[in-house]
Amino acid sequence: MKQTSVEWLFEQLCSEKLSWNKDSNGKLFIDRITSDIFQQAKKMEKEQISNAWYNSLTKGDYNSSEEYYNKTFKSK
Repeated sequence: MKQTSVEWLFEQLCSEKLSWNKDSNGKLFIDRITSDIFQQAKKMEKEQISNAWYNSLTKGDYNSSEEYYNKTFKSK
């Protein structure tokens, strides 16, 4: 089964790869690696939406978006 972008992002957030810092005014910011992780999640989401749209046009195998999601992303 595939992993959704949200599941992937959550996995990354729980890892030790992320670094949150504060600037001199106390405002939180993220480092380059963390920014790259968020950009990758956005890219994955766009691809998943595109694939879902394409599959809805080319495959009559699914009666609903929920059925497509369950068959594509839910583990058994």
